[in-house]
Amino acid sequence: MNSPIPNAAPIAEQPDRAQAVLASLLSRQSHWPLAEPGPDDTELAQIFDAALRAPDHARLRPWRFVLVRGEARGALGDVLVDLACARMPEEPRSAHAHRRQKAFAAPVVIALGAAIDATSHVPQIEQLMSVGAATMNLLNAIHALGYGGFWATGDDTYEPAMHAALGFGASERLLGFLFIGTPKRSSERPPARPERAEFVRELTVPAAAS
Repeated sequence: MNSPIPNAAPIAEQPDRAQAVLASLLSRQSHWPLAEPGPDDTELAQIFDAALRAPDHARLRPWRFVLVRGEARGALGDVLVDLACARMPEEPRSAHAHRRQKAFAAPVVIALGAAIDATSHVPQIEQLMSVGAATMNLLNAIHALGYGGFWATGDDTYEPAMHAALGFGASERLLGFLFIGTPKRSSERPPARPERAEFVRELTVPAAAS
């Protein structure tokens, strides 16, 4: 894969570049539905390289991603139908056939996984958070390249049969799916965000007694 770290820009150019990066971060949003085209191989390499820049305590590298695209989406769709049938065996398979289309909701799907090292001194929550940070890097890179992304979970994410179908091992956990493509409503404005004062506070030191 290509290196995600470009050469440093001259000092005079850095303020403009910083503003461009911040503008991209502040305009990101989840997009649904998604259509063709999706990112190509070169763009996917950049997207995954960005993910691998996530914070990683003790260099455990817990990130695991399974790329699903093209005809492989059909195999994923069949698993989704199988899981629905297993949960509701009293219903005919035809009643769940529509669930197959979920795998085709975007040109590219990435299964998000975490490889947990239970023997490490690094708490498991930190390993999971690293995968969450990597996923955010994926979303930001997807947005920066002009595509839309949507992170989804649901009951299927936690089914052992889905883990097996995607090739995850016993120490690995599926954390959801990232759908990637071109937003159908490209002119949609980002939703309003809450006031930062509701979520940010500063620790203050009490004034010393005189």
